[in-house]
Amino acid sequence: MVKKSVLSNGVRVLTETMPQVVSATIGIWVENGSRYEEPRQNGVSHFIEHLLFKGTKKRTAAQIAEEIDAVGGVLNAFTGKEYTCYYAKVLGEDLAMATDLLADLFLESVFDPAEIDRERQVVLQEISQAEDTPDDFIHDLFNLHFWRGHPLALPIFGSVETVNAINREALMELMAERYRAARVFVSAAGAIDHNRLVADCERLFASVERDGSIEQISPPRETVMVLNYPKKLEQAHLCIGGPGISQVAPLRYAAYVMNTALGGGMSSRLFQEVREKRGRVYSIYSFLSAFLDCGYFAIYAGTSPEWVDEVIEVTLSEVAKLRSSGITPAELERAKSQLKGNMLLGMESTDSRMNRLARNEIYFKRDIPLEELAREIEKVTNDQIVELASTCFQPDRMGMVLLGDLKGRELGTEIWSPLG
Repeated sequence: MVKKSVLSNGVRVLTETMPQVVSATIGIWVENGSRYEEPRQNGVSHFIEHLLFKGTKKRTAAQIAEEIDAVGGVLNAFTGKEYTCYYAKVLGEDLAMATDLLADLFLESVFDPAEIDRERQVVLQEISQAEDTPDDFIHDLFNLHFWRGHPLALPIFGSVETVNAINREALMELMAERYRAARVFVSAAGAIDHNRLVADCERLFASVERDGSIEQISPPRETVMVLNYPKKLEQAHLCIGGPGISQVAPLRYAAYVMNTALGGGMSSRLFQEVREKRGRVYSIYSFLSAFLDCGYFAIYAGTSPEWVDEVIEVTLSEVAKLRSSGITPAELERAKSQLKGNMLLGMESTDSRMNRLARNEIYFKRDIPLEELAREIEKVTNDQIVELASTCFQPDRMGMVLLGDLKGRELGTEIWSPLG
C-alpha cells in the first residue's frame, strides 16, 4: 500500500509497504539535475552527488563505508537530467540506521577542498570512460546536437573544462539554491513502517530550508542534422531520432507500445529484420527519452562500416511502415503483453518499487497503480501508433549522428527520402 505524508517544512515522505520481503530501500530524491544548471555549472549536480559520500561532520568516508558494509547493505547515488537520488538498501530492521546515515550525508557533508580535488580526478575519469565507450558516447553526441543550445543537451557529467572549473563555492551555491524542501522527498519501499519513518524523517530533515526559487523551464527545439563524428573504431555506431513526447503526454502509452514493437526486444521489427534476417548488426534497438515537457524517440545500431548504408536504409524503411500502417494486430497484442510482463517482473525488488514511487511523484504528483498502467496499455490502438509515428518521424525534424572510422563518407539530407 502506498502512503504519502508531508513534513512540517514541506519535505514529502512516500512509502510502499511490501509485507512479503525482508529488505527495505530508501532514497532521498532532489528534483534537481543537469537540466537546471547554467552552462558554466554543467556537471555541478553530478559532482555534488560524488562529494556527499566523502565525509560529514560526524563520519569520515571510511566510516560511512564501514557502517553500511557492517549490515550487508548497499549505499549509492545517481544523477539524471531532472533529478538526483541518494539511496540505501538494507534489511528492514536496519532501516532507521540507513535513514540516519543518508540524512547525515545529505545535510552534514563537509566538502573538504582536498576531497574536491581528489574527486575531480574521478569525475574526469568518468568522462574519459564514457568517451571510450562508443555505444554510450553516441547518445551524448546525439543529445548535444539534436537539442543544441539547450540545458538538456549537455552531458550529466559535465565537460573537462567545466569540471576543472568547479570549486567549493560553486557546489555550495547550487546546493543552497536547489536542495530546498519543495524539491526534496523521501521514497521508501519494502519492510517499512510508514508512521515510524515519517517520525524519523521529521526529526532528521527538519533543517531543510523550505523556500526555493521557482525555475523557469522551456522545451528545446530540435536541430535537423546528419553528422559524421570520426573516431578510430572497429564498428560504426549510429543514432537516428526525431521529436518525441513528454513523460506526461496523453499518448505515452501508445509510445511504450510502439517502442516495444519497433525495437524493444528480440521479437521487435528492427531486431528481426536487421539482425536475424540480415545479420548486419549485433545490437539494434529503439528507445524513448522523455522529460517533464519534451522528449525524443530514437534508434541505435552498431554495425560494420561497410554495412552502414544498408542498416540506415532498412531502419528507415521499417519506420516508414510504422508511419503508413502502424503494426499488425498480432504485434499490437504481443507488445502489450510484453510491456505488462516486463512491468510486473520489474516490480519484484524493493529498489525498483522505490524508484517507481519517486518517478511518479516527480512527473505526476500521485501514485499510478499497476492496474491503471495495465488498463491504459490495453486501450492503445493502432491508429494512435500511426498518429505518433507520423509525429516522431518527420524528415524535416529528424537528426542522425554517426560515430566511427567513416572517413570520406558524405551523407546529406536525402538520407531521409525513405520517409517521404
